[in-house]
Amino acid sequence: MTHQDPAWFDSMYNNRALVPDYASYFKKWQHASAAARLKQPCVLDVDYGTTAEEKLDVFPAARKNAPVLVFIHGGFWRSLDKSDHSFIAQPFTEQGACVVIPNYALCPAVTIPQITLQMVRALDWVHRNIAQYGGDSRQISVAGHSAGGHLTALLLACQWQRHARDLPADLIKNALSISGLYELESVMQTPFLKDSLQLTDEQVLQASPAWMPAPAYGSLVTVAGALESAEFLRHNQLIQKAWGKKTVPVCEALPGLNHFSVLDALIQPAHKLHKYALRLIKGR
Repeated sequence: MTHQDPAWFDSMYNNRALVPDYASYFKKWQHASAAARLKQPCVLDVDYGTTAEEKLDVFPAARKNAPVLVFIHGGFWRSLDKSDHSFIAQPFTEQGACVVIPNYALCPAVTIPQITLQMVRALDWVHRNIAQYGGDSRQISVAGHSAGGHLTALLLACQWQRHARDLPADLIKNALSISGLYELESVMQTPFLKDSLQLTDEQVLQASPAWMPAPAYGSLVTVAGALESAEFLRHNQLIQKAWGKKTVPVCEALPGLNHFSVLDALIQPAHKLHKYALRLIKGR
């Protein structure tokens, strides 16, 4: 990676500055999520770990043995909440999936590697418990946005049997990362993130998916909005270069979308991104 002036990193990674009406997206997501929780069955704030933040929401399937989609929210590991993203669930439960949306503790109270381990525990919980909500533990896919896309890639690369010997090595079948981040060295050099993330060289090494071997199981679809910064577009291409086209068969910049509208596209039935997600959970 070419080293740049600190102001350049801020200009590349501060999506709220890049998309001046970002607050309108958050407000829309919150209203849509509140409505979604009223419209469909859901089980909220289920414990998957021992800390107050380790909770998840389940949107059960209408039938047994349904494919499972776990969605991980973004916010640069330091903001937003699962409750802001309930709107993601309904388009996929209507297609027969069981949807799970986990929370995680936020920086600077925790480190990014600690957040990653929380997500490992969340997926462990899903594997062991999702059948009671109609989900099939043999059909788990993960999707994530921004920081959630980073965590999604790490989960695909997870060596599950090092976490618990009775877990399947291929616990996650496929993954979708939307505007994900795949190396943290550049993030560490971004001034507006430094105080909250407090990244160290060791943490960058521990939690940069592009610096890890390609996962032994599963595949990753990676997309970004074509209107995103050059750095987000670089990250989008980086993971395919690092892991190869066999593991990352799809790497696309989606026309007309920015860092926030790309997530809206996920729930639009006619959009390519929604179709990618459906193919993911249906194993196609």
